[in-house]
Amino acid sequence: MSTEEKSAAPRSLAEALRARDDASLAALLRSRPDLITPVPTDLTQLATRAGTRASVLRALEHLDRFALQTAEALAVAADPATYGELLGLLAGDDPDPVVAGALPRALGVLRTRALVWGGDDRLRLVRTARELLAPSPQHPSPTGLGPTVREATAGMSPGRLQEILAAAGLPSTHDPVSAVAALTGLFTDRTRMAALLADAPADSREVLSRLVWGPPYGQVTHDPAAHLRWLLDRGLLLPTAPGTVVLPREVALHLRAGRAHRTPEPVAPPVTAAAGHRPQVVDATAAGQALAALAMVEELLKEWDEGGPAVLRAGGLSVRDLKRTAVALDVSEPVAAFWVELAYAAGLVASDGEADERYAATPAYDEWRELPAEQRWARLAEAWLLGTRTPGLVGGRDAKDRTLSALGPGLDRSAAPEVRHRVLALLARLPEGAAPDTDSLLARLRWERPLRGPRRDETDDLRTRLAHWTLQEAELLGVTGRGALSAPGRALIGAGPAAPEEPAPQDAAGPGDKLPVHRHAPVALPVLSPAEQAVATAAAARVLGPLLPEPLDHVLLQADLTAVAPGPLERPLAEVLGVLADVESKGGATVYRFTPGSVRRALDAGRTAADLHAFLAAHSRTPVPQPLTYLIDDVARRHGRLRVGAASAYVRCDDDATLGEILADRRAAGLGLRRLAPTVLAAQTDPGTLLDGLRAMGFAPAAESAHGDVLVTRADARRTPPRTAPEPVPDGPPAPDDALLAAAIRAIRAGDLAATAPRKPGPGTAPPTGGEPPRTGAAETLATVQAAVLTGASLWIGYVNAEGAATQRVIAPVRVEGGFVTAYDHTADEVRTYPLHRITGVAELADDAG
Repeated sequence: MSTEEKSAAPRSLAEALRARDDASLAALLRSRPDLITPVPTDLTQLATRAGTRASVLRALEHLDRFALQTAEALAVAADPATYGELLGLLAGDDPDPVVAGALPRALGVLRTRALVWGGDDRLRLVRTARELLAPSPQHPSPTGLGPTVREATAGMSPGRLQEILAAAGLPSTHDPVSAVAALTGLFTDRTRMAALLADAPADSREVLSRLVWGPPYGQVTHDPAAHLRWLLDRGLLLPTAPGTVVLPREVALHLRAGRAHRTPEPVAPPVTAAAGHRPQVVDATAAGQALAALAMVEELLKEWDEGGPAVLRAGGLSVRDLKRTAVALDVSEPVAAFWVELAYAAGLVASDGEADERYAATPAYDEWRELPAEQRWARLAEAWLLGTRTPGLVGGRDAKDRTLSALGPGLDRSAAPEVRHRVLALLARLPEGAAPDTDSLLARLRWERPLRGPRRDETDDLRTRLAHWTLQEAELLGVTGRGALSAPGRALIGAGPAAPEEPAPQDAAGPGDKLPVHRHAPVALPVLSPAEQAVATAAAARVLGPLLPEPLDHVLLQADLTAVAPGPLERPLAEVLGVLADVESKGGATVYRFTPGSVRRALDAGRTAADLHAFLAAHSRTPVPQPLTYLIDDVARRHGRLRVGAASAYVRCDDDATLGEILADRRAAGLGLRRLAPTVLAAQTDPGTLLDGLRAMGFAPAAESAHGDVLVTRADARRTPPRTAPEPVPDGPPAPDDALLAAAIRAIRAGDLAATAPRKPGPGTAPPTGGEPPRTGAAETLATVQAAVLTGASLWIGYVNAEGAATQRVIAPVRVEGGFVTAYDHTADEVRTYPLHRITGVAELADDAG
């Protein structure tokens, strides 16, 4: 490289960022949104922030496996390294066309995210990333490599170095530096190393084979065996501490044929299909599951209509209440936890906030029930897709070994939405109707976001569990059918028709980098913005609508006091029938059973016997069975003969014989009843307990008001105050939109212009350095600004706005009057007016300032 080219090469990450165009900066900020929270004042601050430990860790965690392997290879390469050296570390001595084809994409990713900078002849890994990925005794490298010869021999005596040179057949040197260089040259020379190892004893070669892929450290005794002594004498093993030796990096790379990783993974593993179904079957199955999901949520909240379970002191449902809910819904406890959490995420259930706090439906539930079925499903599906609460964690333990409860704290996982979206996106890449092979799906997810550190080979990580739960929950919800992504599910994530994976768009890199697109690059559907997700959710509802059966306006009454609904019922019919009868079984057809208790429930809700007869006659395709008619008339005849009010409570009845029967019943002993009049009994318990007690004795009492009117009770009487759905916990700063990116880049470049423009020194002063704003007195500031108006010169000013924020600006003053300066602001690219008293200082720009 010529001297001119060397001088043009960037000397720091800030200079490399300064050479990027706006599109490349936008790609950086889009991939690392934490860098603009808040917006940096200039490119130097942006580069500093991009090199902080927290930001680099986050960037590394979002790399795919091969991009991470590329960064790991750079961490063990020379600094700087050439493109050829990096390719050799990844592909080895023998050409590997797949690795060679994938490397430009991986390097482009690292450059885009400002983890690597410099041209192909001087590749530099950001210093913090090198510290995190380079091998050390405390933090072994994922490559399994150890320290270099120079690092391992630091502190070794010169005499010992000369002994190693002599044993290795090298001439002696005059100083330790040249001795280390000679030993390094031997270990990096393939021919001489092959000759040296050819003379090694078999046991010595066995030791090297055990250390070559890591960990590179081993233990030796004070008097090592002969085969270990042979390796130690020649520097093939170097001591790092008493009793500990290490295999030098150069030796390991020779034994590995130059590869930094045992198994480079340049290509994303494909997701394969385990089974195939006709798309029509998948969509029909998913539509059935969607209807079942709606019914399950309605049944859950119907159970809680009159007040749900109590809220634990620490928040959430108790284990006992979750079991009761699971029994009521006829599902397992994990599935019950899913439905409870889904209703909560959709804003349909919340705590009522009372002193005796309980869970109940929210007013939003009533609005939700009035929507068409496809829109109700879409709202549930969107809440599931975007929510961070993770029902699969229920029953587990938190960091303090406390049980995680449904609806309780500690269930938010910020990675959940991204994993759900990614799983569905991978399903969308399969042929329509294809269900994925779970192992291949998990392998793909682990390649796209590999674990780092000591848990990198652990399979039971959070993302793996989230993927398992996503597949199960998507099937329960009807997003998938028979394991394959349904048409509504495809629309929900904004995916088009299924297609094979296509080349990913090339990641933006530094100027002049020509990076060919690798044909095996992974494709990821972008996570939708809130506005785009709203459009996709509406589209999913439109796709689902034609797949759902039309609601029915009739049932089939049978002589065994049951009614069969051969499909979903219209809402008014379903609501009345849900009060008048109990659900006995569900499935393709729902079976309702009429009982004395269910008929009494309908009468308590304000219906009369005549109303019930007319309702059944109007909505049954079969004649009303005589046993059902008798049942309704019998319950209605006895309903309301007893009246319960507050005395604490009382019972009144026009038939004193009935009251005598109650007093004679042993089961009434706990109610504390006594006769006040021939038609009135007083009780020592509250009206609710009295009602339950009389009903348990086989009577059908009705509650009455203080005015003697029958109280009508409705199943949906209990509602919480207005509640909002829980907000998802973000996984870091939100991704910036195009408008924010454009404004941020404009502000960064403006601040960089102000910070880097050359200045003229003031009278008797040195030019400001280090980006510090100028400091001048009020008189000097006014004089300099007035002179600039006459000469048309540009000035560099320090300015404090009304909020107290200090900025630097480059302005061209136009006029000065009334304590204000009107100037063209180069940093904002517009004419602005500034109060002179807010200008902290001013300096002229040098004549060559661009």
